Amino acid sequence: MNPGTREPDIEETTMHVSTFLWFDGRAEQAADYYTSLFADSEIVDIQHDRHGRATTVTFRLAGQRFIAFNGGPQFTFTGAVSLYVDCDTQEEVDRIWAALTDGGKPGPGGSLTDRFGVSWQVIPKALGELLSDAEPEAADRVLDAVHAMGKIDIRTLIDARE
Repeated sequence: MNPGTREPDIEETTMHVSTFLWFDGRAEQAADYYTSLFADSEIVDIQHDRHGRATTVTFRLAGQRFIAFNGGPQFTFTGAVSLYVDCDTQEEVDRIWAALTDGGKPGPGGSLTDRFGVSWQVIPKALGELLSDAEPEAADRVLDAVHAMGKIDIRTLIDARE
């Protein structure tokens, strides 16, 4: 702590911010599935109840920490919060989209709901690049193209900008 203050220096804290996902009995299954899709991903810890059922699963996706909890049916996922994946290539978009919509539901503009009810945004980095220095009319064409798609196609975005 700094002398004379009540707040710790940021450098002194050991606090972590993680995404907490509430499942109804499928936390371990979801964590296993998600970690199979992304590089630099792993199950870090699984806590079990006295009956051997997983209660809490801590895992990393692409280096980011998540906690999956089997809390029961009281809460369900909504599209108000989603996990965002920015992809370098069309091949990455295609692979992640196919995996996450398998048993799930595609949505508009790169959004989807996976088999566990979690909402995702699968977005190519090219979208930001195409919009960053675009004239307003070109940006509108790109955004109109995005909104007309489910899975985003980079070539279609490039064509819309031109």
